[in-house]
Amino acid sequence: MNNAVLTANFRRQFPGGPEIAARDLSIGGGITVLFGASGSGKTTILRCLAGLEIPEEGEIKFGGEVWFEKGGRQEAGSGNYFLPSRKRGVGFVPQDYALFPHLTVARNVGYGLNGLPAAERAARVAETLRWLGLDGLENRLPRELSGGQQQRVALARAVVRRPKLLLLDEPLAALDTPTRSRLRDELRRLLRHSGIPTLLVTHDRFEALALGDEVVVLHDGRNVQQGEAQEVFSRPVNLAVAEITAVETILTGKILEVRDGLATVVVGHARLIALAEDLPADAREVYVCIRAEDVILMRTDSVQSSPRNRLTVTVRAVVREGRLMRVSLDCGFPLTALLTQPACEELVLHENVKLAALVKAPQVHLIPFTR
Repeated sequence: MNNAVLTANFRRQFPGGPEIAARDLSIGGGITVLFGASGSGKTTILRCLAGLEIPEEGEIKFGGEVWFEKGGRQEAGSGNYFLPSRKRGVGFVPQDYALFPHLTVARNVGYGLNGLPAAERAARVAETLRWLGLDGLENRLPRELSGGQQQRVALARAVVRRPKLLLLDEPLAALDTPTRSRLRDELRRLLRHSGIPTLLVTHDRFEALALGDEVVVLHDGRNVQQGEAQEVFSRPVNLAVAEITAVETILTGKILEVRDGLATVVVGHARLIALAEDLPADAREVYVCIRAEDVILMRTDSVQSSPRNRLTVTVRAVVREGRLMRVSLDCGFPLTALLTQPACEELVLHENVKLAALVKAPQVHLIPFTR
């Protein structure tokens, strides 16, 4: 496995358009996800790292190798240097896969190996096709493949050259929803097995959590939070990140007291207990963030556990969301839960039914309120 670290600090300015800036970006091994809304700068950053676009200023380094400095095209070390894409040893998979429609699978995959002897090229293509489960499809054209097969051909073409770094731009976006869901785990398995450090762009929260070891959140062209995937989505650093990562319940609350590492927060007419870690001592107003998957619903007569936060709720709506059901609740403030369909059927959920909602203190995340 390649243990080199990619570091980047650069600015890309579009004439009459937004400024995209990667600040203190550090990408190590495993799979890192660039996550953010459309227009946040994800693809621009990826293309700059690949050498397909040139920033106005800054630097990009991989291990001890300089890929970009300042923005010129002179010698490395001069403070003005640009290493062309073909010399960076990067495998790039665009969103639309960009397969050559007139070339077979084998010729698409082997396209970047034209400098190798024919026997070595054929052996490496065959090995890569076997690894990705594409053997037997060597002579098919892209139009004769399923969406998932096209994705794997594009991945094969990127990895067959044994790159130092893989860059994938929305690798599942071209697929229909059922196929995309099915291929998430397969894609992660393939990327992990490759051992190649990978930077992957997505705007889909479920993809980011399913695929990423680390997540970098982008907002208005800036990276605003980076960390372990589950930690970033569970504990956003500010309101913007909470909204970008689609925290379902975000409310304003007031700190009543902090004692023994726990904060008592008043939200509407209810009181919630939350962890007070990283909360400034002078914090009085906060945003209260609760993920829908952290809300447990039970019949009021079956609650035996005693979590710190137990709320009596009324169901307002139940709506299907993919394989889950989104349940809108009223407990003096709006609250959302995500349940499986069997769980909804077991609870006999319908409008106006009353239930108990349980939320553990560590799953109530507080963000200091700023004006």
